[in-house]
Amino acid sequence: MNRIKVVATIFCLSLAFLAFSPSVKADGWNKKTVVTFSQPVEIPGGIVLPAGTYVIKLLDSLSNRHIVQIFNEDQTHIYATILAIPNWRLDVTDKTVMTFGERAAGDPQAIRSWFYPGDNFGQEFVYPKRRAVELAKITNLPILAMPTELESEITKPAKSVDDEPVVALKQAPLTAVKPTGEEVELAQVITPPPAQQKETADATERLPQTASLLPLLGLIGLLSLGAGLALMGISKRTA
Repeated sequence: MNRIKVVATIFCLSLAFLAFSPSVKADGWNKKTVVTFSQPVEIPGGIVLPAGTYVIKLLDSLSNRHIVQIFNEDQTHIYATILAIPNWRLDVTDKTVMTFGERAAGDPQAIRSWFYPGDNFGQEFVYPKRRAVELAKITNLPILAMPTELESEITKPAKSVDDEPVVALKQAPLTAVKPTGEEVELAQVITPPPAQQKETADATERLPQTASLLPLLGLIGLLSLGAGLALMGISKRTA
């Protein structure tokens, strides 16, 4: 009976390891970031976030269109589900970096991009075209844009990649707009990655980052079970 309990314990511990290890990696995949703004900031969707603490996470990053969500501090409310395009940087830092465009007098700064610590790519936010043109005029730079009529999708609740707002945003036609309202190529806003980095990024995008752990974790579980059975067999022969 004691030998059976030992084997059962080893097996249960193996299952627990399999169940909980991937969740640790998931935090790195969704880029969960806690940020505190000392003054109001603007995000896509006509939303101005008051000064305070917020949580920013990736809901989806398995294509060249990413979905970013912004929550309140305890993550009980989603302020926005935002379409973003990966943008590259040469200088990587170990801190969160957020870039802002210039602003008109008295207006809150508008977030343009978000870089997670240690990443050489970040998320360039896409604004509805009406607001994108206004921001382009203020900054005198082209701004990523999507159709204005999709602005309402940003504030709709979304919990998975299959929810209607996420699907609508990922299918939206994209462009970049100049201060004149003229549409230009996305390349005028997005910095393409070096060839080697692009190959690595493409491979990462094709598979969830937790996937590579599963075969190893499964092997550990099987080895643990096998070791327990072997010990039981040895104890029987020596009894």
